[in-house]
Amino acid sequence: MNIEAGPLLREINSPADLKKLDKEQLAQVCDELRQFIIDVVSTHGGHFAASLGVVELTVALHYIYNTPYDQLVWDVGHQAYGHKILTGRRDVFTTNRKYKGISGFPKRSESEYDTFGVGHSSTSISAALGMAIAAKYKGEDRKSVAIIGDGSMTAGIAFEALNHAGVTDSDMLIILNDNNMSIDPNVGALREYLTDISISPSYNKFKDDVWKAIGKLPIGKSFTRTMASKLADSLKGMVSQSSNLFESFKLRYFGPIDGHNITKLVDTLADLKKIPGPKILHILTVKGKGYALAENDQTKWHAPGLFDKVTGEIYKTQYSTPQPPKYQDVFGKTIIELAEKNPMIFGVTPAMLSGSSLKFMMDAMPNRTFDVGICEQHAVTLSAGMATQGMKVFCNIYSSFMQRAFDQVVHDVAIQDLPVVLCLDRAGLVGEDGPTHHGAYDIAYFRGIPNMIISAPMNEQELRNLMFSAQLEKTKHPFVIRYPRGNGVMSDWQKPMEEIEIGKGRKLKDGKDIAVLTLGHPGNFAAAAIRHVRLEGVNPAHYDMRFVKPLDEEMLHEVFSKYDKIITVEDGTVKGGFGSAILEFMNEHHYKADVKILGIPDELIEHGSLKELYHECKYDEQSIAEAIRSFTSIKVEKIPDAVIS
Repeated sequence: MNIEAGPLLREINSPADLKKLDKEQLAQVCDELRQFIIDVVSTHGGHFAASLGVVELTVALHYIYNTPYDQLVWDVGHQAYGHKILTGRRDVFTTNRKYKGISGFPKRSESEYDTFGVGHSSTSISAALGMAIAAKYKGEDRKSVAIIGDGSMTAGIAFEALNHAGVTDSDMLIILNDNNMSIDPNVGALREYLTDISISPSYNKFKDDVWKAIGKLPIGKSFTRTMASKLADSLKGMVSQSSNLFESFKLRYFGPIDGHNITKLVDTLADLKKIPGPKILHILTVKGKGYALAENDQTKWHAPGLFDKVTGEIYKTQYSTPQPPKYQDVFGKTIIELAEKNPMIFGVTPAMLSGSSLKFMMDAMPNRTFDVGICEQHAVTLSAGMATQGMKVFCNIYSSFMQRAFDQVVHDVAIQDLPVVLCLDRAGLVGEDGPTHHGAYDIAYFRGIPNMIISAPMNEQELRNLMFSAQLEKTKHPFVIRYPRGNGVMSDWQKPMEEIEIGKGRKLKDGKDIAVLTLGHPGNFAAAAIRHVRLEGVNPAHYDMRFVKPLDEEMLHEVFSKYDKIITVEDGTVKGGFGSAILEFMNEHHYKADVKILGIPDELIEHGSLKELYHECKYDEQSIAEAIRSFTSIKVEKIPDAVIS
C-alpha cells in the first residue's frame, strides 16, 4: 500500500514549516496527521490509540513552542507518533518499530527533537524539571514542557517531581493529558479526583475566569513571577477545595480544557508560555480519538497489530495447525485453577491487567485481584505485606518494569524472607518495543540476593508446575518465575500440575563429547539445534536446568565429570547471568572445561522481530547449532527450515 500524506502534511518537514501556516489551517493539519497515523499503523503495526488522542496537542505544541530549543518531554512515548511525523520522520515512519528502522519511542540518538529517551512511564516531570533548572542556571530563555498522562501520574516518581517542581522558580509547564486510560482503564483515588475536576462547575468557572484575567494582563517583561503568584492567589477563591491537590504542590493549575479543540489549545499554550514559573495545564482527551472503534475499546486498540482501517477487522496470522497459547495466558488461567483450590492465593499487577492476563482472575475473583496502577514499588511491598499474613501473592510485573522495584524486592521481600511469588512476564527479548522493554537483566540483578529462588520454565507445562510448586505451604522463600513474551510450544498444555523440587533440573537427552545447559524457553531452540546436529553425527547432551538459583549441583557434578565442552544458553545478559553461575560453580569445585555462554550480549539490543533479535544475539537454533559445530569441528551449514520450525 502506497501511503501518502495530505496536502498540508506532506509539506511539513519540521516544526518551522508548521509555523508558516495560518492558525485556521491547523484543524486540517490535525485531520491529515490523524489519517496518516491510521494509514501507517493499520498496515505496518505499532501503538495506535494513544497517539490519536494527542494529535491536536502535538500540533499545538510544535506550533507555539520553539522546538527543539524549547524542549518537549513525552512521557512513555506511546503517544509520540505525531511528534515524530512533524519533526522530519514522516517519510521513514513506515519503518517504525521495524528492525533497523526508527524507534517506537522518543530516542535522543534518533532526533534532536527527542529530548529524553522514554519507554517506562512517569519520568517526564523529573526530566523536564532537570532541563528547566539547567536552562535557568545557564541563563537561557528556554521552555520545558512535560506531557504526562493521568495513568502515568499515579507513579511515585511523578509525585516526587511535583513536590520538587513547586518549590523551584524554573520555567516549566506540565501538561496533564487526562483520558482515564493507560493501557487498561485507570484505577485508584487519583482517577476519581480527576473525574471530579473534569465535571466540577466551579473548575469550569475557574477556567473561564483565568483565561479572561490573562487576556486583560499587560503580558510582557514587566509581568513577573511575583505578579503571577498574586494572580494565582487571587483566583484560588474561585476554585472548590478539591483543587488543592496541585495547589498544595505550589503549582499554578489551569484547566481542564478540551484537548481536541486545536484553537483553544493554541491560544492557551500561547498565554501560558508568557507566564513564568512552574505550572500545570489539565486537558481532557479521548484515547483513540477520530477512530470510532478505538474510542469505544481503548484497551484492545492500544496496539492492535495490523488491521483493515475501513472495517476495523484486526488481521490474525493464519496457521495450518492450532498454535500454542501465549505464556501470559497460561499464567492467567493457571492462577485461577490454583486459587480455586487455595483460598490464600492473590494476584497483584501494576497496570498490566490485560498484558499479564490477570484480567481472567479479576473477572473470576475480583476481591482477590489487584491492579494498583503504574506503581511497581507499591505492588511489591503490598505483596510483601500480604505475605506477612500468610497470603500467597503472585505479583506479576514485566521483567523490564521490575527494575523499578529492585529495592523493594531486596528490602521488603528478600531480607524478610517472605514467600512472594514474583512472576516476570516478558523476560528476555521482547521484540519491537526495543531496549527500554527487553527483560535482559533480571537473572543478573536477582541472582546476588540471598533467599531468592529463581526459575524459568522451558514450556507451558513447566510454567504450570513451577506456579504449583511456588504456592505450596512448604515453599518459604521469595520465588521468581520468569517467562518470555509470546507463544509457548505446547498445544496440549492443560495437564495436571506436579510439584517440581526446588533447585532440581532435568536431563532431556544423554550424549557424549559436549553438553548443552539451558535455562527457560531457549531450551526449545537448543533442542531443535540438537536434533539437527545429531543427523550430522554429533551427539550433544541436553540439560534443562530450570533453576539458576539454587543450581542443581548434583546434576552439574555429573555434567563436569563427564564433559569438557559445555555450552550454556539463556535469554538474559551474559554478564552475571545463568552462564556466569555455571562458571562460578566450575571454579568453586575446581573443574576444568571449555564453556561457551550464549545469551544477550553486553550491549543494548535495538528493536526488531523476535526472530531477528534472537539471531542477532546468536542464541537462535541456527546459532546454537553453529556453536555446537565449532566445539566439535563440524563444518557449519545452514539448518533447513523444516528442522527448526
